[in-house]
Amino acid sequence: MDDITVYSGEHCPFCTAAKSLLDSRGLRYTEIKVSEDPVRLHEMIERSQRRTVPQIFFGERHIGGFDDLQAHFGGQG
Repeated sequence: MDDITVYSGEHCPFCTAAKSLLDSRGLRYTEIKVSEDPVRLHEMIERSQRRTVPQIFFGERHIGGFDDLQAHFGGQG
């Protein structure tokens, strides 16, 4: 599988849920905390065309947020 990137924010329950879903499937990912890094926030917005977190990428393929990640795995979390 491609490298997984999770752009996340502080106190974000959907970010926590997305990371838990990936963890439960044994998938490794890189977390980028955009609330701590405005340059990475800009990068996330440019890549995803969205301002909300989480934003999840499998390699260069934009999956979306938590609901999109869940749907990607067939709605199973």
